[in-house]
Amino acid sequence: MKTVHAVILGIVLWIMAVPASSAGSSVDVEVVPDRGDAFTLIPFRESFSGDTLTFKKYLEARKGENYSILVRNHLPERIGIVIAVDGRNIITGKKSFLAGSEMMYIIGPYEQTRLEGWRTGNDTVNRFYFTVSADSYSVKTFSDSSAMGVIAVAVFRERNRPAALYRERSASGKAAAPSAPQGEAKQAEKDEAGTGFGNEQYSPVIKVEFEPQRYPVEKVLVKYAWREELCRKGILRCRPEAKNRLWDEEEYAPYPPGYYHR
Repeated sequence: MKTVHAVILGIVLWIMAVPASSAGSSVDVEVVPDRGDAFTLIPFRESFSGDTLTFKKYLEARKGENYSILVRNHLPERIGIVIAVDGRNIITGKKSFLAGSEMMYIIGPYEQTRLEGWRTGNDTVNRFYFTVSADSYSVKTFSDSSAMGVIAVAVFRERNRPAALYRERSASGKAAAPSAPQGEAKQAEKDEAGTGFGNEQYSPVIKVEFEPQRYPVEKVLVKYAWREELCRKGILRCRPEAKNRLWDEEEYAPYPPGYYHR
């Protein structure tokens, strides 16, 4: 079994990866619950800016559900992926701008990887789960609701591709969790969907060299929300079910129009 990677200042983390099948775009991104098939992604908009193709999609979140982010690389070369959930880099917890200078995971040619939580050390992550915004990691830890409800993946190609890779296990201890800001976390104005900081799980990484290009070749932005919000925005068709004339009849016969009764 091969392993995947992630970057900081040219050093990358590599986690478990498996071969992926080929497809049309650079990557496929799925949001996968612990049980059952991947959540359905509803295409919303595609745009092109500079060298970056951006896909925007919607997803119906289910409260309390643990989820993972599955990314498949369809290119014949390894790529770097910066991933932000609710605006925070999932490796460092820092505010993300989807930039090539951020810590990122690396996926080998035609491979895929499943990312299951916030990285808290060389061997551990804490699980993603859908929750209310006030309980989200971003709000509780950083009082940050500026990008609530968005799973963002930025794909970077490698600037230089050296023949020999330098890989090593990190000798440092468990990464310290980011400290919370002073005072209570600011309550989000709306009861938006957010991502919580769940149970710890074993997930080892190693470091490798990787120099990303300056700009991402592709971005996938997934806006997840509760069903009521998606219905209100018209993303989902949520019309009331039509009544059945035999099943939903009234209990008693109605009075005729204009009929007087005591």
